[in-house]
Amino acid sequence: MSLIDQIHEHRVAGRRVDVLSRQLAKLLPENATVLDVGCGDGQIAQRLGKLRSDLTFTGVDVLVRTNTAIPVERFDGRHLPLETNSFDVVMFVDVLHHADDVDTLVGEAVRVARQSIVIKDHSLQGCAASSTLRLMDWVGNHRHGVSLPYNYLSPAEWRGLWQRWNLEVDERVDQLGLYPWPASMVFDRSLHFAARLRVPNSFRTNGVDLNRRELAEA
Repeated sequence: MSLIDQIHEHRVAGRRVDVLSRQLAKLLPENATVLDVGCGDGQIAQRLGKLRSDLTFTGVDVLVRTNTAIPVERFDGRHLPLETNSFDVVMFVDVLHHADDVDTLVGEAVRVARQSIVIKDHSLQGCAASSTLRLMDWVGNHRHGVSLPYNYLSPAEWRGLWQRWNLEVDERVDQLGLYPWPASMVFDRSLHFAARLRVPNSFRTNGVDLNRRELAEA
């Protein structure tokens, strides 16, 4: 492990898990089953479970690690290997900017989630945003073999994505406090957000409009 990796592991990674878990715990609905997409080693889900014992977590990831804190199933990065309406919440924590097809993956989340989609990701805005995000991404993920396409979306692109899938913002946090001062002045700024999005009452698949409530009652 390089010196940069060691510094990240001891000074940043642990704080990130702790801060994100506390922020996400406020966004997740009560007594929910949660699908953690791109869960990695499952540490965030595990910490969330300790903060919120009413939640149940299952993970899927393109790369399934040897030791994970929650049950994890492999998927292809585009299509979730799960039944429609099978989880209350689908959660993406710093995952969508790694996806080759963000639109398809969000559509799959809309299909699988009964209530909400929770997203923590980056917002491409501000001075040197792209280069700063690329640096953070590389330091945090390169040694794990994670794909790094650097597909960061601007605020307008996020809004457009949510509008295409009729997702409504229930709650959003733009100041997460992931980094201590003075690193926060460079790496926090307006580059991060977390949001809970309400899924629509119906969705379209294979050219057919399906009513979520009717499916749940069938």
